[in-house]
Amino acid sequence: MPQIVILPHPEFCPEGAVVEAPSGQSVCDVLLDNDIEIEHACDRVCACTTCHVLIREGFDSLNEPEEREEDLLDRAWGLEPVSRLSCQAIVGTVDLVVELPKYTINHAAEKSH
Repeated sequence: MPQIVILPHPEFCPEGAVVEAPSGQSVCDVLLDNDIEIEHACDRVCACTTCHVLIREGFDSLNEPEEREEDLLDRAWGLEPVSRLSCQAIVGTVDLVVELPKYTINHAAEKSH
């Protein structure tokens, strides 16, 4: 089973983490299932950018982003070529290294899933 290495983030994952990531699940679901409370204001339906992540390793192993995700990513803070919405990025068979951006556009963070 692939793993996701989450780089340290001061609010959501201060120590960083390594979690098991079942193939076919979204990166967002894997993080939430492992008590990494990433923001997800639209409840994971690809309607906002609060679950934006940077896939530092393993980017090409993920499913291709659809047009709606690409359009939303244009509004994400700190957009990079390796940016994905974690609710749309589906884990394949390769380990991933994920960085949570320092900021999101969300003003009222969700604290449970």
